Amino acid sequence: MGIFKDYISKRMVFLIVPILAMIIVLGIDSFFPYLQKIFVDDILLGSDKSKLGLFFGVFLGLSLLRGILGYIKEFLFDKFSLNVSKEIRMDLFKKIQSFEFSFFDSTNTGELMSRIGEDVDIVWETISYGLRLLIEGIILFIISVTIMMSMSPSLTIICLVILLPVGGLAILVNKKFHRNYSKISDKVADINLMAQQDIAGIRLVKAFAREKYETEKFLKVNKDYYDLNITQARILSNFLPVIDLLTNLTPVAMIIYGGYLVIKGNITMGTLLAFSSYILNLSFCVKNIGGLVNMMSQNRASMDKIFNILKRKPQITSMENSYNPDNVKGEIEFKNVSFRYNEEEVLKKINLKIPAGSTVAIMGETGCGKSSILSLIGRHYDVSSGEVLIDGVNVKKWNLDSLRENMAVVFQDTFLFSDSIKDNIDFGGNKSEDEIIEAAKDSCAYDFIKEMPEGFETEVGERGLGLSGGQKQRLAIARALVRKTPILILDDATSALDMETEFNVLKNLSKKQDKATTFIIAHRISGVKDADIILFMKDGEIVEMGDHESLLKKKGYYYSVYCHQFQDLEFIQ
Repeated sequence: MGIFKDYISKRMVFLIVPILAMIIVLGIDSFFPYLQKIFVDDILLGSDKSKLGLFFGVFLGLSLLRGILGYIKEFLFDKFSLNVSKEIRMDLFKKIQSFEFSFFDSTNTGELMSRIGEDVDIVWETISYGLRLLIEGIILFIISVTIMMSMSPSLTIICLVILLPVGGLAILVNKKFHRNYSKISDKVADINLMAQQDIAGIRLVKAFAREKYETEKFLKVNKDYYDLNITQARILSNFLPVIDLLTNLTPVAMIIYGGYLVIKGNITMGTLLAFSSYILNLSFCVKNIGGLVNMMSQNRASMDKIFNILKRKPQITSMENSYNPDNVKGEIEFKNVSFRYNEEEVLKKINLKIPAGSTVAIMGETGCGKSSILSLIGRHYDVSSGEVLIDGVNVKKWNLDSLRENMAVVFQDTFLFSDSIKDNIDFGGNKSEDEIIEAAKDSCAYDFIKEMPEGFETEVGERGLGLSGGQKQRLAIARALVRKTPILILDDATSALDMETEFNVLKNLSKKQDKATTFIIAHRISGVKDADIILFMKDGEIVEMGDHESLLKKKGYYYSVYCHQFQDLEFIQ
């Protein structure tokens, strides 16, 4: 909770005005019972009727002042809490963006959505209502007890003896609440993940007629969430009657003992009436402890999860005085590189030197390490041993932003945002319309874009909904090409294209990206045969390397794939 305090403490100056307004408001609220005492003792039961006009004037004036200050207090507290939650949400978003690929490999989307969404909202609610309630309760308690002690110390002590045990009970219940709320927060993340996956994959669910199966899965998660909340309600239900009992006993004790003091002449009837109002104030403070305990427990569970993310340090960062060149050639070298992922050796002693401007194609069976090689170039993962160098400099010494700004990547899992085609291609790069059109033409996307209702301004559905796999891949390639970077990575980026379109795209790449070092992962010979260097991988090792002709002559793995795909040599040549 230390970081949580930091967010509040650096804004404490903005709490001065609302707290001052709160003190005055509570002072007025606490003065009203005393006014009742004056009214009863001096005006109603007394003989001084001349104070009646003054009494009502003071009462109306204080009521008006209380209304104005109450508005200021409420508004400024809400503004303060909104600013804190806004900063927490922004810091959380920035921190998540700073994490490496391995973090997202082991963390589900629903969990992160819960952190940014529901958990931050709970923090806002706690600060807006809980913090205000805490400060208000402390101030009101101090003022009320002070006035009560001045009127009758013995009656005050009797009331406090009955009410104060509630505080200890609240601490006890708080521990049970916290454990259960942590489980509730986890279950909310599960619900978010399942709902998100089902909505995103609704076409698959319907195509396989699995609505009942998915509904049963969701029913179980929803039932678990319900059971946890029932447990929470049971704890609270056991707690609240005790509070009610103690708070109801207090006025009874006050009436019995206070009536005795009135009969003996130790206090006046007006004092007893005022006391009843102050007892209501104390009961208000004590009753709110239940709600405050509930809220603070929920807040603790949410804050723990938020700050587990905020306190986590990215595994991959730029070193101090990192390398940030003005000009990048694109020469890439792997020196004795090995890479382990989850204790499994994915790459084994890779040695490779790629001249700047070369086109490198990588082939091999699924899981042989093709994508891992490319992920190491952009330092999305760090090598387990060895070095990856770009222009002779270890990628660990590069400034991360500079490193990644000098390469464009098309992943095998094509992702498009719910935005226009133009903005998906530009991707915040502020490219000119001519540059975007040129990239679309080079990726063979221009023709189908122009046939769409709004052309480049056509809105794309979530994850490219409404587009074919080939269309999505061509837009992703256009997004990479428009950046005109010295390094281009195509990770199985043409798998959904027909052979003719693939041929045209790669032909355009060879023309437009003649100065770029280009990596292509592909499964079709037609997509790799024109590369300067072809790597064939097996079990994390490069088992063959050369150009198309030299690899055919070796009659090894590459030749076997070639024979399998093309029965007639003339077809490909």
